Amino acid sequence: MSFKVGQKVVYPNHGVTVVEDIATSFIDGAERTCYHLRLLSSNSKVMVPKDNLDLVGLRPLCEVKEIRNVLGILENGSFDAQKDWKGRYKQNVEKMKTGRITEVAEVLKNLKFVSQKKSLSFREKKMYERARHFIVSEVAHVKGLTERDAEVQVEKALSSSLAKRARVAS
Repeated sequence: MSFKVGQKVVYPNHGVTVVEDIATSFIDGAERTCYHLRLLSSNSKVMVPKDNLDLVGLRPLCEVKEIRNVLGILENGSFDAQKDWKGRYKQNVEKMKTGRITEVAEVLKNLKFVSQKKSLSFREKKMYERARHFIVSEVAHVKGLTERDAEVQVEKALSSSLAKRARVAS
């Protein structure tokens, strides 16, 4: 897979970035082609060797139909959260690492559900915020929305899911 300068791509666990340059760099004494990325949320810069793309999971932004699928996941009312926080945390870390927006949506929804029942651990709160930012950022960029409008859509989907769950439980 290759990307072009100016293209927006997703860097797992960090969110939407833009390819600012593709250049040759010397790393550990070897010449390697690298993507120079800027994280849109913080303006931080990252350099990823082209031959490490699969390892880090860099991918293009998803399509609009995938965003509809993600919002569907967020609002469908089903949850798959382990009761033990350590098991839940491990499962969520694995999903976050994939960088797949559908996996991150599952993490977000499950942590939202758990947070309605009890307080999240510090690590889970951080993961919830990362997952939420990741989803909101990609929804905004793919649909051409402001982050605030994307946030509203994500929260509406999560609230719908919790309401469906409450109806099933009663």
